[in-house]
Amino acid sequence: MTELSDRKVNLRARHWPGLEQPPTGPRARVSARIARGLFRAAVERLAVTVQVGDETWGRGGPVAVVHRPEELFARLGRDQLIGFGEAYLTGAWDAEDLAGFLTVLAAELPRLVPARLQRLRGLVVRKPPADEVSSTANSQQNIAHHYDLSNELFELFLDPTLSYSSGLFDGPLGSQEALEVAQGRKIERLLDQARVGEGTRLLEIGTGWGELALRAARRGASVTTITLSVEQRSLAKRRIAEAGLADSVTVELCDYRDAPPPAGGGGYDAVVSVEMIEAVGWQFWRTYFETLDRLLAPGGTVAIQAITMSHDRMLATRRTYTWINKYIFPGGFLPSVRVIDEITREHTRLRMAPPFSMGPSYARTLQLWDEAFLAASDQVRALGFDETFLRMWHFYLEYSRAGFASGYLDVHQLTFTRDT
Repeated sequence: MTELSDRKVNLRARHWPGLEQPPTGPRARVSARIARGLFRAAVERLAVTVQVGDETWGRGGPVAVVHRPEELFARLGRDQLIGFGEAYLTGAWDAEDLAGFLTVLAAELPRLVPARLQRLRGLVVRKPPADEVSSTANSQQNIAHHYDLSNELFELFLDPTLSYSSGLFDGPLGSQEALEVAQGRKIERLLDQARVGEGTRLLEIGTGWGELALRAARRGASVTTITLSVEQRSLAKRRIAEAGLADSVTVELCDYRDAPPPAGGGGYDAVVSVEMIEAVGWQFWRTYFETLDRLLAPGGTVAIQAITMSHDRMLATRRTYTWINKYIFPGGFLPSVRVIDEITREHTRLRMAPPFSMGPSYARTLQLWDEAFLAASDQVRALGFDETFLRMWHFYLEYSRAGFASGYLDVHQLTFTRDT
């Protein structure tokens, strides 16, 4: 068996143990009845249509069909939103317009459960496992869980820049502007904000597949870029070498906490990071920004792109284990703009400029990714991924798209200066 096949078998064993058998027993039946009642009460207030056997629930809108009600409500009763997502993975329910259906739910997410029951939330929801907290010991394993799946997989649905973050679209989001153009605009804006140009000593935290480092090097910068993904580092180094820029870009495999100082000592003129803070974990946000502060030279600039949520939802959910954590991004959690501003003001010399919001662009980016992913289903199977993975990835992309389309999530480019 090849190394790739070995990794796929292990990946399946790690990702969805127990999906074949829904919860059973007296306790499961009681919790399922409660979940059914809460789910129906929530749906009846929403602009959706849910078909459950001979019954139709909801006020009309995007349609979901529940094929196996007993399984859906048993999973909901035991694992709440994790169970809801798992029931989709097994085919217990489906929706032709999955993003449309999930967008309605996302817009009302804080209110789906009655306020009187919200007080019991801490007793019901699962807590994140200790071995997924993004400590120095765990962070590489968390990153590998997602980013080391297969470079070939990501190449199937990303644009030619291999940018795995929100593009920045210009004009109506329903326009036909190419994703590659929007990704280039996003990167160039971030580099402009960081004032990257000829002679800039730049640190990038989170290499991705190297596009930002390539563009910075073409501006004349000397780039150190760090990653914890073995797969990404390999392809990024190859792309950089093929572009003839290996003398300008160094790609290191290390944790952000261990980022090296620039050659010659001192600090970096600029630090950039695109959608990496989401993997840091709320326990380490202060450490993250203190590290940026320490590595930045006086007068330098930090520019990051960050997926964010509202401050109240951040506080309410930061100790919750989610479907996204279990299946997609272990150890991840989204900050608010407010908490970033508070941490940098209280614990660093970094000062944040007015934030730049671009949430609708992410909804469009995710739509294009999902369309490309579904179109490449046969190639995904050929890489060794199974039908559960296909449903999982589709659900992940549309679930995320719904977050941005509803306004539950946002994405910002944030710029910080350090005068001393």
